[in-house]
Amino acid sequence: MKKIIKFNKAFLPCAILSLCVIIAGVVGMFVRGINFSIDFVPGLVEEVRVAPCAMEITYSGSASVSVEIDNTSLSLVISGAGADNETRSFTFGENNTVSKMASALSTVDGVTATVIEQGDRDSYDLFANSVATARLSSDVPFKMYVPSVNPVTIDEVREALSNLDVSVKELGGVTDRSFQIRAKTSKDENTSSQELQSSIISALQSKFGTNNVPVVKQDFVGSSWSSSLLLRSIILSVVTVFLIWLYATIRFHWDFALGAVIALIHDFLIMFTFISWFQIEFSTTTLAAVLTIFGYSINATVVILDRMRENIKTMQTKNFTDIINASLSGTLSRSIITTITTLFASISLWVFTTGSIQCFAIVLTIGLISGCYSSIFISSGFINWTRRKWQGGEWAKHTRPHPEKKAGLSMA
Repeated sequence: MKKIIKFNKAFLPCAILSLCVIIAGVVGMFVRGINFSIDFVPGLVEEVRVAPCAMEITYSGSASVSVEIDNTSLSLVISGAGADNETRSFTFGENNTVSKMASALSTVDGVTATVIEQGDRDSYDLFANSVATARLSSDVPFKMYVPSVNPVTIDEVREALSNLDVSVKELGGVTDRSFQIRAKTSKDENTSSQELQSSIISALQSKFGTNNVPVVKQDFVGSSWSSSLLLRSIILSVVTVFLIWLYATIRFHWDFALGAVIALIHDFLIMFTFISWFQIEFSTTTLAAVLTIFGYSINATVVILDRMRENIKTMQTKNFTDIINASLSGTLSRSIITTITTLFASISLWVFTTGSIQCFAIVLTIGLISGCYSSIFISSGFINWTRRKWQGGEWAKHTRPHPEKKAGLSMA
């Protein structure tokens, strides 16, 4: 017969320990606050590349000329006074180098395409600063870039921006590597966003060269959007917990369901204690880790509750504490093995990744440990307390009697 561990002796000490940690977390939220990412606060999201400028295009005529680029060609759209409305397309296949493409573009009246460097590069590699206007003029050259032969690393970009309060994430592969830069703005959103944009680009240009920092994409997250996203995230979490409670209530008894929800709330507060004190960035990715733990924790709890329900029907004992101890002892190896194997993945992500994925892994690791702990000690401890406190030990009134018991026999 499997050894029965007296888990009930640890219920009260574990409850006190959890309460102390949660109180520390509440204090931390007031003292240190939550390190919200740009997802939840107003700010600037900018995607940049570090690549050499290969060609500049200008136009000195009276018409309006703009540039369009697709996968196969570069086109000049000509319209306005003094010109026939037309589109001149120059395929990358026919003009297979930067120099040949520049020569072809210069055949259009008023258009001058100048090779800055790397004229022998494949024209298929050309891309433009997508934030700059595509309309040509004689004052501001339209710049086109090619991927760098020696791509910079994310550490170099972070070093260039070390004096700014921004986060940097690497996107794409070696040949099309770009960097997503996120920065929070102050209450004066317009002024702050413009200053941030200028500061970021200036810092990158100082390190990598004035002509070598094209902006791929740029977005501003306003206060109304960030507040709305935060509210929707809170609603999503509350609805998730409610649906889990409803499921557990239908499948088990009300005290089982309430114990499972208390374990979820416990895990949520424990994770936020660490998020607050260690200033882990709370983003939508971190929220995904929290919701993942909700699913993991309730699954671990349901396994234990199922064993409790089974033991209620089969064990010949009047003491509900014995049933809890037997149920926890019977599922202990499963709980530990499941947690440890999952931790292998989360800790690997923690060690070998950076940025938001690392934050996800950290929160996931904390939640996995807390979820295993709460399923065993917090949820079960609460259920044991309610059965003893409110039902006076008469737990059998909510279950079917053992088949060997006589009909009508009640358990005191």
